[in-house]
Amino acid sequence: MTKNIMIVGVGGQGTLLTSRILGGVMENAGYEVKVSEVHGMAQRGGSVVTFVRYGKDVAEPIVEEGQADVLIAFERLEALRYANFLKKDGVLIVNDWRIDPISVVMGTAKYPENIIENLEKSHTVFRINAMDEALKLGNSRVFNNIVLGLAAKHMEFAREDWIKVIEAKVPPKTVEINTKAFLVGYEK
Repeated sequence: MTKNIMIVGVGGQGTLLTSRILGGVMENAGYEVKVSEVHGMAQRGGSVVTFVRYGKDVAEPIVEEGQADVLIAFERLEALRYANFLKKDGVLIVNDWRIDPISVVMGTAKYPENIIENLEKSHTVFRINAMDEALKLGNSRVFNNIVLGLAAKHMEFAREDWIKVIEAKVPPKTVEINTKAFLVGYEK
């Protein structure tokens, strides 16, 4: 049986690193893994979507609408934008953080209110303000591993398996802070 994970965010939030960590954990567990990265307008603050599929035999890398077992969203509006990809019994992990898209900045659109509360009406949602937690650690750039830690808690792999892959995938000088960040999310 193939499992499907989506990671959504805005350019520069670490969706690609997160997908590589996820893929590494799954490969180490003996699964076939397919990762597909859709960059969009990442360099201009646009949506970035990454699909991670794993199982005994994975045919293609794309997750279809209504098929994601886990959706990891690094920003509230991205969670809303891609919630339709979740299975009925899927889990939504949301970083409770707001980044205004260019249309909101320019005044041509309004940022929706109560996004997470509305998503909770129809989905299983776990939220964390990972940016606040990252600032407590002294490094805002590790917020993505805090969100990943919360997601990992709701997946089948052991904490030690995640830490081993984080140590291998992040730059050597950032291993300690990224591991701490992961544990903050995992212990929530």
